[in-house]
Amino acid sequence: MLNVMEIMKTILLGLIQGVTEFLPVSSSGHLILFKHILDMDQVPKLFDILLHVATLLVVITVFRKEIMKILVSWLHSIQRCIDDQDRYYLRLTLVIILGSACTAVLGLLLKDIEIFQSIRFVSLSFLVTGVFLISTKYVKTPVNHDLKISHAFWVGIAQGIGTLPGISRSGITITAALWGGMDRKAAGELSFLMSIPAIVGAFFLERGESSALATEMSLSEIGIGCLAAVVSGYISLRLLLRLIQSGKLYYFSLYLIPLGIVGLVFLS
Repeated sequence: MLNVMEIMKTILLGLIQGVTEFLPVSSSGHLILFKHILDMDQVPKLFDILLHVATLLVVITVFRKEIMKILVSWLHSIQRCIDDQDRYYLRLTLVIILGSACTAVLGLLLKDIEIFQSIRFVSLSFLVTGVFLISTKYVKTPVNHDLKISHAFWVGIAQGIGTLPGISRSGITITAALWGGMDRKAAGELSFLMSIPAIVGAFFLERGESSALATEMSLSEIGIGCLAAVVSGYISLRLLLRLIQSGKLYYFSLYLIPLGIVGLVFLS
């Protein structure tokens, strides 16, 4: 028999994941914060990863045209009949691969360090993310929009740092791309396309916890939580893409900085 209270908590975690995965406020940090508030610290980390996988479906849906262009550019390269668009997407593929490699190395080094799971660290990280977002207000629109291999390094390192709870993956990668000279549309595109291998990699790293997940949560709870993440994630991603274009990412610092202060003062 379904526990209504547990279902409601699962739906809430799914909604939090969906909204905060794409908005630059850190989904992992919010999940840790709300698990603490809701007394759900026993939920296995794999459930968090499954919520990330649910929002991955949103990324694939929203960026399906760009993903298709990447696949077509690969095909054209094999056929040796590439044009300028193919060259851009082949370079984008290389940047995603190299950037993901940087993310993997840094993510593995930071993985499972206990202090990063504390409310105090998460609260401090909210403050750091807020400062990053404020900095985007001062980025000038570049004259040259070329995608460079150096973007793989900076955005890849940023995404690795973004694995820390409280540091927004989307916020820090978009900030790094903007300061690296990318225009706003390309920065958002690169950030979310790079999230695909990152989420897939995290899932395979944590899949060993599947037995613990099955013990703590029912399939219905997992399914309902993931559905909530997909619906809320789609809405939040569409909203974020508009805000990136308008240069208003720093608005979220007005939420993160007070949240970090409240966490430090009252919860840690």
